[in-house]
Amino acid sequence: MHTSNNKLFYRQRELTTKVLPFSSTTLWRKVKSGEFPAPIKLGTSITAWRVSDVIDWIARQEEASCKR
Repeated sequence: MHTSNNKLFYRQRELTTKVLPFSSTTLWRKVKSGEFPAPIKLGTSITAWRVSDVIDWIARQEEASCKR
């Protein structure tokens, strides 16, 4: 996963091409169902996810897969 010490937010394109193993459609389906953290609005046309929320979500997925 690509993160830098100064990075606070992921935009959708970065999430779906570099961080997550699923498409934009799946990302929004998971957001709508509550399976993935909701993004925040940084401006009228800027939506992004907090890196910390994404990292926490990935950690929870890893923990859940280890318990199976």
